[in-house]
Amino acid sequence: MTEAEGGCLCGAVRFRIGLPSLWVAHCHCSMCRRAHGAAFVTWVSVRVAGMTLREGCNEALRWHASSPGAERGFCAHCGSPMLFRSDRWADQVHVAAASLDAGPDRPPQLHAFWDTHVPWTSADPDLPTRTEADILASRG
Repeated sequence: MTEAEGGCLCGAVRFRIGLPSLWVAHCHCSMCRRAHGAAFVTWVSVRVAGMTLREGCNEALRWHASSPGAERGFCAHCGSPMLFRSDRWADQVHVAAASLDAGPDRPPQLHAFWDTHVPWTSADPDLPTRTEADILASRG
């Protein structure tokens, strides 16, 4: 598989991403939880240069500045959250795995922001964990 397609619930936003992905991880930070209404969000990271929007989708795709230097992309029509971009990883775009038609090209590799995970759900205990401090201390 060299690419994958995905989009929002109503179909107003459709995109294609180049594969292989850079990484796949479950994010447990409070902003991801609230933006998606879920216990955690599984992100697929790809190069910005490898992502294309279907013609006409720019009218429906909106970006919300969720924190300094970071934005979340969603559909203006149905509200589906799909994308995340940040100055920290300027050459990457993170795509919500659930927005992909066939899912990611690899299983999740870790739990990010594990120190903020919620106690009312279970998650794969065999995956490594990274805390907020670990992530902020790393360069990528």
